[in-house]
Amino acid sequence: MPRRYTLTVRLLLTVLLAAGLVASSTGPASTHGKDDRSFPDRIELPDGFRPEGIAIGHGRTAWFGSLADGDIYEADLRTGAGEVISEGPGTSSVGLKVDRCGRLFVAGGPAGNGRVVDTDSGKILATYQFTDKPSFVNDVVLTKRFAWFTDSMNAVLYGVPLGRKLAEESDVVRLPLTGDWEQVAGFNANGIARTPDRRALLVVQSATGFLFRVNPRTGNATRVDLGGAQLTNGDGMLLIRRTLYVAQNRDNKVAVIRLNRSGTEGDVRKPKTSPDFDVPTTIARFGKYLYLPNARFTTTPTPTTEYSANRIRR
Repeated sequence: MPRRYTLTVRLLLTVLLAAGLVASSTGPASTHGKDDRSFPDRIELPDGFRPEGIAIGHGRTAWFGSLADGDIYEADLRTGAGEVISEGPGTSSVGLKVDRCGRLFVAGGPAGNGRVVDTDSGKILATYQFTDKPSFVNDVVLTKRFAWFTDSMNAVLYGVPLGRKLAEESDVVRLPLTGDWEQVAGFNANGIARTPDRRALLVVQSATGFLFRVNPRTGNATRVDLGGAQLTNGDGMLLIRRTLYVAQNRDNKVAVIRLNRSGTEGDVRKPKTSPDFDVPTTIARFGKYLYLPNARFTTTPTPTTEYSANRIRR
């Protein structure tokens, strides 16, 4: 939806929540119209944009981050129309999540940082420099108390405390991964989500295809029992109740896993595919559909390379 309407809608939702007329949810609003079947299956993104992350809030607005320069692009899922709302800092925007206040939390890739962008104004509200070491801050998940970021080059999670007021950089928690976690060559910690019972975190290790349950207090990682299945090229993840969706980027498919409540075991179901997939990296939900940007990692990027996002039935 156009940016000038987002604040009004957000304030209205807050009033309805307070009055008990709308159920609270940690995911997108459950009041999506049935006419979402008529929405386009393909969202065109700017040429040369190089998308990686996607976030969808409580309306029909989606935000995409650019690996090329960190721009944030806003699109209306009903019309497909969009625009750049925040000029990037010249470094990558990777995984994205948006909170109820309209603040977009952005993983900064090789810059080793995370930042927070106001989706109304496009202004960068805060930047957190997590490390000065070689790194790739890859994805982010929002819990009740923290925004947790993964680092694909270092065995550590970065936690930014959440509240109405943004945390200071000195408040950032650095949580080493221990237990079953073993750092290997290539990309390590990538997509991140919460367990169904919300007591722990789930992290996929791209290089091995293993899924781990991580204690957010201690960093102890336990490998999730998937019956021998591996999530090869596991990237962005999305949890809906007890079903975990995992983008397997270069495999051009989405793994579907039915978890137990604690997230210690999972039953891998039939994956979702689409002929329109071209290295899908991350996942967001709107109604009965999943939206995935095509990063096209197997295509040499140029200023005129075409990019898009596709939706599939979940």
